[in-house]
Amino acid sequence: MNQVDQQTLTEIRRITYDYFAEECDIDVNELSDETHIITELEGDSLMLLSLLEIFRKKYGLSVELRTLGQHLMKKPADTIGQVIELTTKLVEHGNDIINVAL
Repeated sequence: MNQVDQQTLTEIRRITYDYFAEECDIDVNELSDETHIITELEGDSLMLLSLLEIFRKKYGLSVELRTLGQHLMKKPADTIGQVIELTTKLVEHGNDIINVAL
């Protein structure tokens, strides 16, 4: 398990906000942790996979998509805040995320 420090958390938050602002052509200041990706931004699940791929490369994660899918079935990531929480858990736990208490 990796410990996520404040700097890493700030970086995850910034990358997530910047990604959705760019992909959805919206000012980053209009986004919040409560922004719903599908209903408010007209995003889709492929955007989430694309963003998570960015984090997989950045942090050297080897999380399998199947494992990620199993976790998302238990606890969906519908808002920007939930995506940040998911990403933080991925960095901390990798493939063991499936065993993390929800």
